[in-house]
Amino acid sequence: MTPEQVLEQPPRVLSQKQREDYFTKGYLLVENAVPMEWLEKLRSVTTEMVERSRDRKKSDAVFDLEPGHTVEEPRLRRLSSPVEHHPVYWDFVVHSPIADIAADLVGPNVKFHHSKLNFKWAAGGEEVKWHQDIQFWPHTNYSPITIGTYIYDCGADQGPLGVVPGSHEGPLFDQYNEHGEWIGCLSAPDLTRARVETAEYLMGPAGSITIHNCRTVHGSKPNLSDMGRPLLLNTLSSADAFPYTYNPLTTRYYGQIVRGKAAHWAHHDPRPCLIPPDWSGGYTSIFALQQEEARDAGEAGQKTRRERAAAM
Repeated sequence: MTPEQVLEQPPRVLSQKQREDYFTKGYLLVENAVPMEWLEKLRSVTTEMVERSRDRKKSDAVFDLEPGHTVEEPRLRRLSSPVEHHPVYWDFVVHSPIADIAADLVGPNVKFHHSKLNFKWAAGGEEVKWHQDIQFWPHTNYSPITIGTYIYDCGADQGPLGVVPGSHEGPLFDQYNEHGEWIGCLSAPDLTRARVETAEYLMGPAGSITIHNCRTVHGSKPNLSDMGRPLLLNTLSSADAFPYTYNPLTTRYYGQIVRGKAAHWAHHDPRPCLIPPDWSGGYTSIFALQQEEARDAGEAGQKTRRERAAAM
């Protein structure tokens, strides 16, 4: 659906002004969107997942570990595909307000793509460099959105999500480096073109959600506070958006319709999209890619693929 067609649909949760603001700026912050009942469930299962990570010695298909992670003091960068690892995470996608909020922005027929939980650990949780999402998983159109849920309060020192106003209407940037290697972030010259100095940082109390379009330039600073900043991210699209490359975070729920019905026709946006590497051999995480952590791509990729299959 086009933005005009979406705005013609009656809203379910958001106001019409909020919807219009999203299409104008490419992002939205909705404070207190998630009830405390859901936050308590998410906090409980997330604590459980952190406990599971303690004995991991290195990153794998489930846990992406920060340097310095130990049994005594776990430090996580990411839990990949949380919907695969506890039913509460999938229940949240289907039964919390976020699917209806997605319908307000992509149309009444909503499809699930993937999920992740970025921890932004206290006292130095790593930055996420400026990037755009859609180049990681191109679709036939640019309806996909990512909805982030702040499980706890998020302030300015905790590395809140930063978004560049109007960048969703600008160019898609090359996220390969000068050697043709995928690094998943903008080059120094492109940072100037993207005007990242104009970014707005989205912070709010627990239960607030951030929403950004798949073309929007975004990132986050390191967490300099003594409080963690877990952000649960779910990516959804209009049902008429079809991916044409391998999903780097595929799960059993990939492509599932969470509102409305499946599309019989694909909607094609004429604007081109950069093609990422073939993720079918394995995917680490945006953190490892942006930090250009040294790995044997072939061996690590095949191992990651096997680990993901075993975890499903």
